[in-house]
Amino acid sequence: MLKESNRIAKIIARSGICSRREAERKILNGNVSVNGEIITSPAFNVIESDEIIVDGIPLQKPEQTKLFIYHKPVGLITSHSDSFGRKTVFETLPKQYGRLISIGRLDLNSEGLLLLTNDGEFQRFMESPKNEFERIYHVRIRGILSQSDILKLKNGIVVDGVKYKSIDVKLDKKQSSNSWVFVKLTEGKNREIRKTMESLGYQVNRLIRISYAGLELRNLKPGEIYETKIPKKLLEKFNEYKNKV
Repeated sequence: MLKESNRIAKIIARSGICSRREAERKILNGNVSVNGEIITSPAFNVIESDEIIVDGIPLQKPEQTKLFIYHKPVGLITSHSDSFGRKTVFETLPKQYGRLISIGRLDLNSEGLLLLTNDGEFQRFMESPKNEFERIYHVRIRGILSQSDILKLKNGIVVDGVKYKSIDVKLDKKQSSNSWVFVKLTEGKNREIRKTMESLGYQVNRLIRISYAGLELRNLKPGEIYETKIPKKLLEKFNEYKNKV
């Protein structure tokens, strides 16, 4: 219930139909109206009694924030649609969960833990670089990672002009010409692990995310999904975040 005014883009994202960034695009494109008038500013404020229509459909009242843990298999795109016709994560999800959005992404050839939610504002909070939520990956690379390269990653490196913050790497085991490592990072830039490893001469041939912000994949099988409670400390931090934005 909206007891006071809130920015329209925030309310659209909170409803779960899209992310806040997507909501802002819809507004700028003239696809959102309030009380019959088209608006073009994402900063426009609304109250509980306002009638909001997005893409010709009345906006429903926000549901309670939900969080799901999903084991993404290799070969799926983390998107609601794909111009190349490739199969997406959301096409494979049971319809009973309704419309969900992903927190972060895993590329086509990556697998493991993918967090899903019905709340665009929660998505934005979880993806915010300011929160520095730790992501942990189990990664197989071609070659044996040297201690000097582990130190380079720990200190942060620059690849093609992009600065990557500290990446913590720990050797797990060696298998012939490959090695398994655990990788911890907080930044989560696009293809961060693959790009940084390749810059040092190592090819990533398997990448599995096993943890995000303390939420773990555990024994979940590829393609399986379940709803989980938002941890108390995480929920408290989210509520603080909502009061600030």
